[in-house]
Amino acid sequence: MHDVEARVLNAIDDAGTVELLAEAVRVPSVTGTDAESDLQHRFARLLTEADLDVDVWKLDLGALRAAEGFPGTEAERVEGYGVVGVTPGEGEPALVLQGHVDVVPTGDLAKWQGSDPFAARITGDTLHGRGACDMKAGLVANVAVVRALRRAGVRLVRPLAVHCVVSEEDGGLGAFATLARGHSGEAAVITEPTSGTVITANAGALTFRLEVAGMAAHGATRAEGVSAIEMFWPVFETLRRLEASRNRDLPALFDGNVLPYPIEIGTVRSGDWASTVPDLLVAEGRLGVRLDEDPAEARAAFEEAVDDVAHPWLRAHPVTVTWPGGQFASGRLPAAHPLLGEVNAAVAAVRGGVPAETAAPYGSDLRLYNGGGIPALHYGPGDVRFAHAPREQVALGELREVTRALALLAVRRCGVR
Repeated sequence: MHDVEARVLNAIDDAGTVELLAEAVRVPSVTGTDAESDLQHRFARLLTEADLDVDVWKLDLGALRAAEGFPGTEAERVEGYGVVGVTPGEGEPALVLQGHVDVVPTGDLAKWQGSDPFAARITGDTLHGRGACDMKAGLVANVAVVRALRRAGVRLVRPLAVHCVVSEEDGGLGAFATLARGHSGEAAVITEPTSGTVITANAGALTFRLEVAGMAAHGATRAEGVSAIEMFWPVFETLRRLEASRNRDLPALFDGNVLPYPIEIGTVRSGDWASTVPDLLVAEGRLGVRLDEDPAEARAAFEEAVDDVAHPWLRAHPVTVTWPGGQFASGRLPAAHPLLGEVNAAVAAVRGGVPAETAAPYGSDLRLYNGGGIPALHYGPGDVRFAHAPREQVALGELREVTRALALLAVRRCGVR
C-alpha cells in the first residue's frame, strides 16, 4: 500500500461516519415524501463541504415520464431532486459512487423493537432502523470517502463523482434522471448491501396488475353468482407453475439461490360488501426477469400463461393484465471489465481474500447505469435479508470495511497528483 493510500485510510473518520449514518436514518425519507427531498439537500450540503462541484436540480417529472425508457414509478410524487458531486480533475469521472436516499414504508410499527423505525438505535456494533441497510450505510460510505480525501489533502488526477438519487425503490426515476441530465463516468460502484460479496448482475422485476372478473349475487344465493376470489385461485396456481419453469437451468452466478426469478402476489383486493359475491378481484405483484431477458419477452410469457388458464369462466371472461409501476430490466457488468478486478483488489487489501462474485434476484439502478454506458456493479455494507424488514440493521464493521475499500478504489482508479 502506497503512502498516499495509507494517508487516505488514516483520514477516515469512523466515529463521524457512524454519526452521519444515524443522522441519515433519522430522516424518514420514504419514497416520494418531502423527507426524501430534505435528505437530498442534506447530502448536497455534505458534498459541497467536501469541496466537490455539486449539481442540484429539480426533476422535470412530466418530461421524464414522457421520455423513452422511463422506468416507471409506484409512489405518488409531486417533486424530486437530483444531486451529483464531482471532485476537481481532468475529463470524465473515472469512478462513480452511487446510492439512493429513499426507503420503503415502515409497515406495522408495533413490530419494530422500540417502536420507532427512525430512531437509529445502536446496540453493540449494529445500527438499527429503516434504511440503515438499504441503503443509507452505502450512501454514507460514499460521502466518507470524499471527506477522507479532503481531510488527507489528496487531489485526484481524474474526477470522482458521487451520485445521490431518489425513487430507486419504485423503479429508478432518480438514476434515470441523473443519466438523462448528462452525468457520466467510466465505471460505477452502487453501494447497495452485498454482505461482503461483489454483485455483478441482477435480475429484473416487473410490476403487474391482474383484474379477475366474477359475477355479483346476493351472498345468500351465491350459486347464482361467480366469485372473483374463486376464479383467482387457478390463476395463482398457474403463476406458481410458471415461476417453477422460469427457475430451471439457472446461471452459475446464482449458485445457492434456487429461486432468483420469483413471481409474487403482493396485494389482493376484492369485494365491496360482506354479503355479496365479489364481481372483481385486483391483484398486484412482481414478475422476476431473467438475466439478459428482454422485459417484453417476459411480459409476453406471463400474459400467455394467464390467457391459457384452463377454466371455462376465464375463457369467456379473460383476465386483464396491465403493467403499472416499476419496470426493472435485468443488468450485468460487461464480461471481463476491469472494474471487478479493481474492486476485488481493494477489498483484499483491506480485509484479505477476494470476495465472491454473485448475482442478485432483485432489480436495481445497476441496469440503468450499465444500459446508459456506465459499467456498474454492487458492493456495499449490509445484508439484504434485513432490507424492507422491521429488523432492518447494518453491521458498523461492514461500514468501516466498505469505506476503506472504496477509498482505495477511488485513489487507484482516479490517480493522485
